[in-house]
Amino acid sequence: MSSKKEYSNKILKILAEKPAVSIDELKNKITTPNPLLHKERVYALNRSVKNLVESGCIEMIKSDNKNYIKLTKKGKNKLNSIRLEGEEALVPNTWDGLWRIIIIDIPEERKSEREALRYLLKKANFTCIKNTVWISPLPYEHLFTNIKKDLGLGTELMIIVTDKIDEETKLAFLKSIKN
Repeated sequence: MSSKKEYSNKILKILAEKPAVSIDELKNKITTPNPLLHKERVYALNRSVKNLVESGCIEMIKSDNKNYIKLTKKGKNKLNSIRLEGEEALVPNTWDGLWRIIIIDIPEERKSEREALRYLLKKANFTCIKNTVWISPLPYEHLFTNIKKDLGLGTELMIIVTDKIDEETKLAFLKSIKN
């Protein structure tokens, strides 16, 4: 592990596993017992934590003489974006015959959440066919089900998986991916 981005990504992935993680536990998971590398890695870890707190992706909680960190909504969005870019996000490239349709209805006062969700939809190769309707043949419905749950988007996000869509919608999708 060397770059700041790698440390930040690793921290976010560790935080996705638990509601909160102590700084000591984080150091044990990321650093090494090798004394030649340990000091450098602790420094890089501390810088990454500081940057993630400053960017609003994680928050620091002080309790029982220990410092804990936990993911924020912004951090969950960033983690979802990382997952879409990573190898674990690989999806079958043969079509299973099902269309994934996502309808979003997030009010204007939560514009940043709406924009983050649109960004994730674009990263997952969904195509916007109407202002709030996105469509894709790729099997990302489980990821977006988790995003819906993580961000508490109950009725603001609808996920539909179907084998039938009308010809005009199919043509609009095909036209949009050619442009």
